[in-house]
Amino acid sequence: MTQNMHAIEISAPGGPEVLKLSTQPIPEAGPGEVLIKIAYAGVNRPDALQRAGNYAPPPTASPLPGLEASGTIVAMGAGVTEWAIGDQVCALFPGGGYAEYALTPAAHCLRVPTGMGLREAACLPETFFTVYSNVFQRGALQAGEKFLVHGGSSGIGTTAIQLASAFGARVFTTAGSEAKVAACKALGAEVAMNYREQDFVEVLKAEGGANLILDMVGGSYLPRNIKALATEGRLVQIAFLQGPKVELNFAQIMKRRLTVTGSTLRPQSDFAKAEIAKALQAKVWPLLDAGRIAPVMDREYALADAAAAHARMEGGDHIGKIVLKVA
Repeated sequence: MTQNMHAIEISAPGGPEVLKLSTQPIPEAGPGEVLIKIAYAGVNRPDALQRAGNYAPPPTASPLPGLEASGTIVAMGAGVTEWAIGDQVCALFPGGGYAEYALTPAAHCLRVPTGMGLREAACLPETFFTVYSNVFQRGALQAGEKFLVHGGSSGIGTTAIQLASAFGARVFTTAGSEAKVAACKALGAEVAMNYREQDFVEVLKAEGGANLILDMVGGSYLPRNIKALATEGRLVQIAFLQGPKVELNFAQIMKRRLTVTGSTLRPQSDFAKAEIAKALQAKVWPLLDAGRIAPVMDREYALADAAAAHARMEGGDHIGKIVLKVA
């Protein structure tokens, strides 16, 4: 194996054009880590936030972007017993996925689901870790409950619709065009609303309110989400496309015994992420093996074209996941 690799670096904080192809040393696996020869890397909004200078990686993480990828294990650090050289996996990364080789804790790897290629598998970790931990662990969604997810055509949205539907919830979602609305319904959404034409608050109120809302918009959506919740409903916040600060009437939260919570995945401990991986393996991977759910694929770009991939994601026309082909 050569000593150097191609990777995408963030040359300076800014727009997609700051993503540059560079040569970097291949990292070495430390205790508990695996080195993966990357086949495909998933593109996610946190990557764009990092690129813009608004989402710094953890102190010990690679400064390179990329939080999920698939590929083949080529080296292992001390203490790794659950994998072998040559195993094909998909994995959650602390950073560094936009590269020919990347490191991650062995416990953050998952096997490629039965019948699935590496291209699709690269799109699983970031969205499935995020959705499962927030919707089912933090949000405690139960069969028969009414679940609203905003941005239903995004990577998070398409995953949340499929998982919530598979586990028996009634799924409501918002999207920004008729094509996106149709895509959401095809994935299992009972009601998909074009937010440019319909008010999700009125739709949910007519149904008695949502038991759980997963939101990544924030801003003006926060007080509207509170209005759309049923008594004892839960709001889980995972991002703020419109900003994190808003005026909120807590009297409604107290009167209707609402729960407002949220999380971000990247800063959580290695142990916490390993526990999510175990839950996914037990609860979700059988659904992927059986073909009952699958990642929705939008478009593939070469690693060198990462800037174009970011431009597409931020343009908002995509439905599902965008990937970089590395190998």
